[in-house]
Amino acid sequence: MRAVVVTALVLVLSACDQANMESQERAKSWDRNPFFSKGMTMREPVAGTVPRNDPATPAPQPATVSAGLLERGRERYAIHCTPCHGASGNGRGIIVGRGFPPAPTFAEERLRTASAAYHYEVITNGKGVMYGLSQQIPSSDRWAIVAYVRALALSQGAEVASLSPEDRAKLEAVR
Repeated sequence: MRAVVVTALVLVLSACDQANMESQERAKSWDRNPFFSKGMTMREPVAGTVPRNDPATPAPQPATVSAGLLERGRERYAIHCTPCHGASGNGRGIIVGRGFPPAPTFAEERLRTASAAYHYEVITNGKGVMYGLSQQIPSSDRWAIVAYVRALALSQGAEVASLSPEDRAKLEAVR
């Protein structure tokens, strides 16, 4: 009886095949598929689906920098950039404390004098250990971040004596 149970168990276990998702058959979006009536794998969106703009689609550089653009850039910078670059742009974001290398400070001469197109390109495609963010940040928001980063970089090197009396008063009120 024991031999029969062991034999049955061996036969059952030998019939099992490892389910491996890497080697199973699967269809890709543009493959032909006879299972569906139109013969295609990709399905039509469900009725009521809201279309999403591709964030990688480029937007033109704004001709002027407005307060609204800077505010949008500050907001987007706080979301996407402060973990690495820090709130002040000093390159000491929270990830530095987790062992990542510090990002360059925007007050560096090289970055302070860099063109808006350069900053946009770095946000889009990445540079060094920074990965590109074109799929996460829409193009118009990347331009807003560029405007804010350039303002942030210029503010880092500003002399208090060069400020207007009103701005100096505001600065003193903060201290």
